[in-house]
Amino acid sequence: MQQRHHPPPHFHAIYGEYNALISIESLEVIEGDLPNRAEKLAIEWATLYQQDLIQMWNDQEFRKLPPLK
Repeated sequence: MQQRHHPPPHFHAIYGEYNALISIESLEVIEGDLPNRAEKLAIEWATLYQQDLIQMWNDQEFRKLPPLK
């Protein structure tokens, strides 16, 4: 069975028709794109929840995290 390549630990950020994969470790866009403001907000949010995101990635037990206030 051929193993499928999967990007490094990441999350998806979706804003309208835009979609980006953002690295959990480096907090950089690794694929796709977002408008500048949406990207900054996604990075700000990920900075707050980086440890939660790493834990979810490792455990593969995903849950919804709170939005920015």
